[in-house]
Amino acid sequence: MEEEVPNGSDVIVECMDLKKSYILGEVKVEALRGINMKIQRGEMVAIQGPSGCGKTTLLNIIGSLDSPTSGRVLLEGREISNASERELTEIRRKSVGFIFQFYNLLPVLTALENVELPMLIAGKSKAERHARAIDLLGKVDLLDRKDHKPDELSGGERQRVAIARALANNPLILLADEPTGDLDTETGEAILEELRRVNKTENQTLVIVTHDTSIAKKAQRIFHIKDGVIVSVEKN
Repeated sequence: MEEEVPNGSDVIVECMDLKKSYILGEVKVEALRGINMKIQRGEMVAIQGPSGCGKTTLLNIIGSLDSPTSGRVLLEGREISNASERELTEIRRKSVGFIFQFYNLLPVLTALENVELPMLIAGKSKAERHARAIDLLGKVDLLDRKDHKPDELSGGERQRVAIARALANNPLILLADEPTGDLDTETGEAILEELRRVNKTENQTLVIVTHDTSIAKKAQRIFHIKDGVIVSVEKN
């Protein structure tokens, strides 16, 4: 099932008949069974469904962390489903920002250094890295914590560092996998509002994977997934 985006819209992600299967022992697991979807530039969408329905698999394929068994994925019109490992590394480095449930910050680095890291890998100058990291930490209201390491930060602060890090290289799309799953309700709401702010003020395309209906309702569209297929698309 697929809901068409408006005519003339700027489609940044397109999935066409996307399938993914795994072999676990002697069992073949069909994680995705034919996904068709389009996401517009600047859109905030949610992928919602129960555990094991294929939503994280779909997110990983969109973000080039995994490859489909069959089907096509286009990122800003460029096919990435059959890209080489070198091309995929470049896509992950420059075009996609990831936010994970458990932050994935490097414990030996400060908040500032964690935000600078993707830019270091991308070959940005020291001055450029520092200026961009300072700007981003300011935007997520963490400038006063820039010299603190992750174990000196609260869960909400760590996730805001992760958001800043994900934005470091001005990605085409931001992918968040259960970004509030490790947080209490109040802190989770604050993080969700931060993501909405980024989406609105910076026209940042945002895809959130969640099992939580209250989180999904914040998105413009919800793709409901069950057993590896999109069963409905809901507009908010």
